[in-house]
Amino acid sequence: MTAGAGSSAMESLRIVVTDPIISRFSDQLTADGGTHYWDMAAAWTPERRLDALAGADVVVCSSLSPVEAQTASRVRLVHVTGAGYDKICFPRLAPPALVANTFHHARPIAEHVLMVTLMLSRNAAVAERALRRGEWRTIATDADVPFHPILADLTLGLVGLGSIGAEVARVAGSLGMKVRAVRRNPAASLPDGVRLDWVGGDGQLHELLAASDVVVVTVPLDAGTKGMIGAAELSAMKATGLLINVARGAVVDQSALYAALKEGRIAGAGIDVWWGLPADGAVPPAELPFAELQNTVLTPHHSGHARITFERRADDIAANIARLARGEDLVNLVARPATEPAVLPAAQ
Repeated sequence: MTAGAGSSAMESLRIVVTDPIISRFSDQLTADGGTHYWDMAAAWTPERRLDALAGADVVVCSSLSPVEAQTASRVRLVHVTGAGYDKICFPRLAPPALVANTFHHARPIAEHVLMVTLMLSRNAAVAERALRRGEWRTIATDADVPFHPILADLTLGLVGLGSIGAEVARVAGSLGMKVRAVRRNPAASLPDGVRLDWVGGDGQLHELLAASDVVVVTVPLDAGTKGMIGAAELSAMKATGLLINVARGAVVDQSALYAALKEGRIAGAGIDVWWGLPADGAVPPAELPFAELQNTVLTPHHSGHARITFERRADDIAANIARLARGEDLVNLVARPATEPAVLPAAQ
């Protein structure tokens, strides 16, 4: 536990940080000048962490279990360390508590999408593996080796146009790709710097899929998007089409994607988000052996893990804590879910 040197104009707060990644940026977190008390609790035992949560004014976390939320009965602010807050147990969180999130992952993810597009469209992983086996396969030595497209030859289709989709559109457009998108409100103004060749509503998803060489999934996971890319949607894609998922694993039907890849009904996929966690016993965490497929680029949900992402997130969190200490309005507040489960698991 540490106390920062600071200003008498700020209320002193007890802050518990349970997320191990953001804890690595403690200098930025604690630089707001307040005389706060910080518990860097990521490596603590569950019992010790619960003791700290019981007295916390602020919790900085990536998840908050039912028992943790119930224990943190006096908490005023739960600051999530990223954009997603689906792992926060809102029903057990005392109603006065506010929840805020932070972003800054759009550019790294956009760059990842372009990297994977190039790897798949140029068969980079296949060529690299062949070369390691001692095979020199090029268009000069093997007529079956395809010519590369350039990015300006390709149409990129975005499923979703939030902060990530918008940044993918900017980067792809700057490299000459034609960019199309579907979004819930196609009539809404486009984000700054985004130029699209076409935009449609969710009901025009199949039209987007059929016209796109690269389909990028960026929508949040909710009841309306779970499984939205299934067998029918994959069948609507070009046989030469590529699917890149940087949203959540469950947005794409796992069995349908595996079958489409194995049977060659789409040309390839970049999978950065999965259908479970390594704790489930499989790496990568899926029920089907995607790692055995040659037409995939597989990454461990790290597309947004640029250092600058977490530096900026730590700055956001520190600034919001300072606002709370000064009695000012907070930014990036998220609303409690409209519907919450009627029956919750017992606290353990």
